[in-house]
Amino acid sequence: MSESNPIGRAATYRTFDEVQETLSPAEQRFERGRRTIGLIAGPLVGIVVYLLCAPLDAPQQRLAGILSFVIIYWISEAIPIPVTSMLAMCLIVVTNVAPADDVFALFGNSTLFVFIGGFIIAESMRKHGLDRRFAFAMLKLPWVGDSTVRIIVVFGVITALLSGFVSNTATAAMMMPIAAGMVGFLANLLVTQSGEHADPNRLRFATALMLMTAYGASVGGLLTPVGSPPNLIGREFIEQNTDESIPFFTWMVLAFPLVVLMFLALCFLLVRLNKPEAKRIEGVEQYVRDEHAKLGTMGAGGRNTLIAFGVAVALWVFPGVVALFTGGEGEFYDEVAAHLDEGAVAIIAASLLFVLPIDWSRRKFTITWNDAARIDWGTILLFGSGIALGGLLGSTGLAKTMGDEISDLLGVSSLLGLTILATVIAVVISETTSNTASVGVVVPIIIPLADAAGVNPVIPALAAVFGASFGFMLPVSTPPNAIVYGTGMVPITKMVRSGIVFDLVGIVIIVAGVMGMATLLDLG
Repeated sequence: MSESNPIGRAATYRTFDEVQETLSPAEQRFERGRRTIGLIAGPLVGIVVYLLCAPLDAPQQRLAGILSFVIIYWISEAIPIPVTSMLAMCLIVVTNVAPADDVFALFGNSTLFVFIGGFIIAESMRKHGLDRRFAFAMLKLPWVGDSTVRIIVVFGVITALLSGFVSNTATAAMMMPIAAGMVGFLANLLVTQSGEHADPNRLRFATALMLMTAYGASVGGLLTPVGSPPNLIGREFIEQNTDESIPFFTWMVLAFPLVVLMFLALCFLLVRLNKPEAKRIEGVEQYVRDEHAKLGTMGAGGRNTLIAFGVAVALWVFPGVVALFTGGEGEFYDEVAAHLDEGAVAIIAASLLFVLPIDWSRRKFTITWNDAARIDWGTILLFGSGIALGGLLGSTGLAKTMGDEISDLLGVSSLLGLTILATVIAVVISETTSNTASVGVVVPIIIPLADAAGVNPVIPALAAVFGASFGFMLPVSTPPNAIVYGTGMVPITKMVRSGIVFDLVGIVIIVAGVMGMATLLDLG
């Protein structure tokens, strides 16, 4: 991505005029209709729900109306999702659902600073080319060779690993130009070898590689709490509303099997659904070596970024490692857990980028504030408002009321039934709106629903968190989907076809995985 087209602003919450050039006429009509209908329907639905909820307490009634309005605007993207989130906070204050100090105080939540620090480190990685360096170093491995299938798989491994520690949006934005370069190279080779014109936008290899970039980022983002915004938001909801705490290291241990299983399914099915035109690409090894050589030796900026990244990961993981040896008990563990807050660690690591010099004589440091200002502030605003809405759902009692009504309507009361319900709803909602918004809607409702059924709420809540990142079907489902769809190399029909398959596979893997966690940890 160029300096004038930064990751956050370019790819995450785009208005219709920003996306229409990448859409077909039919898709433009759909998007225009979706956003226009949502713009009008949002306030109307909010008013209707408010009137229908007259039997509820006044704060619950008002919050129900506001929440309905917000969900319609989130799903339709009538206005940018972060703007809807800010508007919701103001409506909550002016309608006296909660005092302003209580509502806006939640924007001081420690987890918000995990986002800020992580996004700044990701911006530094992009600025100093660490994404390209890592990708071409992996593609240079001898066993990758000239096999198109192995290139797709290794590209997915790279994307998933990066996405475990950098937001999946930033990862997809960093990897997409590299994938596009590989596709362009293959198209040129096919022209040379066959003498026929090869349109990069119509190659099955291009579709497979681009979808691997999007889906690999979404799947890999589950690996750590910082890998994807829904992880941090969902974990915060769980820790606020239950007695359970999920440290960084514990999350990795729990999520790793799910990530591995889903990635294996991803590799197998993507290649089967989008079989590359050629099994091998002669000359690709030389292309990779040439591209890697162009990067030269790693500069001070790259080394400093690695130092900051290493400090962040080490300090994030350290409390979990201590817990592994102490059983999560004892004075030493309590001291470590209390002082190594993940938000504080993220800001400390990101701050290193402003003090580690590239050229001391010119007082030039690894990153500038203008670089940092390019981070995805929209997601940060969405996070704060999501936490506030979730907290108010609990404090006003609306979440419990909704949970009781859903329980009576569906008759779901077992751990397995609630886990399936949470996963399916989260996946379905994430297909039509932001995965972050999906977590904000589902998790606050599923926790009291599980409490009412007498089962441990952590398992279905985790299922909802994981399911929120598994929207694979549409360009609007996740930012990585939107990023690769914008290249024109992924026809909407192929994204929908592949996405439906992966939605179903993902639901099965998530439910089986979290139920396995329940058995292993005796959380049922």
